[in-house]
Parts: sequence; structure tokens; C-alpha cells
Amino acid sequence: MSLLPDHLHYADDRFRRLVHRTAPLERIAGGFTWVEGPVWFGDHGCLLFSDIPSERVMRWSEADGVSLFRGASGFANGHTRDRQGRLVSCRHGSRDVARTEPDGRITVLADSHGGRRLNSPNDLVVASDGAVWFTDPTYGILSSFEGYRAEPEQPGRHVYRIAPDGAVEAMITDFTQPNGLAFSPDESLLYVAESGRSHDPSVAPVIRRFRMTAAGPVDDGIACEVDAGFPDGFRVDAEGNLWTSALDGVQCFAPDGDLLGKVLVPERVSNLAFGGPRGRTLFITATTGVYRLFVDAQGAEPWCRGARP
Repeated sequence: MSLLPDHLHYADDRFRRLVHRTAPLERIAGGFTWVEGPVWFGDHGCLLFSDIPSERVMRWSEADGVSLFRGASGFANGHTRDRQGRLVSCRHGSRDVARTEPDGRITVLADSHGGRRLNSPNDLVVASDGAVWFTDPTYGILSSFEGYRAEPEQPGRHVYRIAPDGAVEAMITDFTQPNGLAFSPDESLLYVAESGRSHDPSVAPVIRRFRMTAAGPVDDGIACEVDAGFPDGFRVDAEGNLWTSALDGVQCFAPDGDLLGKVLVPERVSNLAFGGPRGRTLFITATTGVYRLFVDAQGAEPWCRGARP
């Protein structure tokens, strides 16, 4: 476990309340190929995360270190928990969204829309009504590194909702490559990362904001724009601040879009999650390693703040 100095950049005094200047950035695990999808299980005291090209889901705990949670993962990428505490995952290889039942069985929640296979579900979040929202870019079918090379069957790269009754609906259809997504603490807003700059430099590296209405999400403009690389996975804390991956680390934005500060990480950051025994640990997945930073913030998702959702 290594400590990395000079890793905090304060752009606004509000960031000093969120991250203490002496909080160390620790590399708690390494030796992977491309890590993604961190999710905290407080009831088991562990973090799960994906090593996508190696087709593994790994487990880390303070007591036991790193171990294999699941092999032959189907190129699993993003993970979350539902309101019953079950693991819900996006899988590039099988191009689906799947739930792990308490007995270990896998239930596929969605693998198609309009009679055509999904592209490669990437990241997801579960709303308080039990609906699963997920993004479906083409990263898992662009090559055989994170899935299986294939031509897309869908007419676009959309944000979908899986209703509690299992119906799948495309809710937002104007992204180049939708990626991470998260709700505001009161679920009045949905944030979605646009990562199309990965292959098209003309695409703005932004997180977009949508107002949630009875008729569905309504475009409410740009929530924030990263100044290095493009946003991938991100989280919203209980105060509504956005903590997003970027080329130089984690960038933190206030709800009004102001850059508050950065956690500088020596590898490209893919995603992050809140967790830990007190719910005040930021876990960061970055290329080959997993990092930890103690913060004065908790995630908006209920499983970040206690043992169970």
C-alpha cells in the first residue's frame, strides 16, 4: 500500500470542507488490466470492482486484501446495488444487464430493445422505485479488448430504463457515447456523462443534466465540463456535488457547475464509489489500480451510507 503526496488541488474553498489537506491517497490494489465499476458492500465490509479485459470481478476488504469474487464475468463493467441489496451489473460480453440473486443465480434483466441486441451496457443506477437506468454505448463491441467486436444493432447509443415490471424503454436518445450516470439526492435530476470525445475530439467532455418529470427526463443543459480528458464514471454525494473521473484524476463540481477541486491520480481514472465503514471513503478505479481517499462526504446512494440499502 503506497501513499502519494501532492494529490489535492483546491480550486474553491468549499473543497477544503470536503477533503482535508492531510488526507492521503492510497493505492490499495494493483496489477490489473483495466479496472472499472466499483461498488461498496457495507454488510460484507468489501468493495467489488471489474477487471474488464481479464473477465474478472474482484473483491477487496481491509481484512483480506484482494481476492477473486467472480471469474468468467462476461466482461462485466459497471455495478450497483438495488434496493434489496442485490448486485446489478452491466456485461459487455453478453450485452446485457444482469442481477445476482442471494443464492448466486444470475437473472438477466435486459439484453435487447425493439427486437435487437443492446450495444454493450456500460453503467447503471437504481432509482427508489426499483427501476434500473443504464447507458448503452458501443465500447464493448468496438474491439475484442472489453468484449466481442461486432456491428451495433441499435440505431443509436441511448440511456434506457428497465421498469419494475421488466419493460425496457429508451429514455434519452441524443448522446454520442453515454457513460456514467447518477441521480441527485432527491432524484429530481439525472446526470449522464458524455464520453464521445474518446473517439471524436469535437464532442464536448461534459456531464449533462436532466430534470425528472412524470413524462420522463427533460434536458436541462450542461451540469459541468471536465478540463482534462473526458468524463467516464462518476458519483453524486449527499450534498449534490458531482465527483467525476477525468484524465488527471477525480474532479469535483458543485451543483451549480463550479469546479471545487481535484484529486490528482497518477493513472487514468475510470470510475469511483463512496463507501467504507463510515461511508466517507472515496474508492477510485484507475487503469491498473484501485485507490482510496478518506473524505468528508457521503454518496447519495443509500448503500454508500450504511450496511444495507
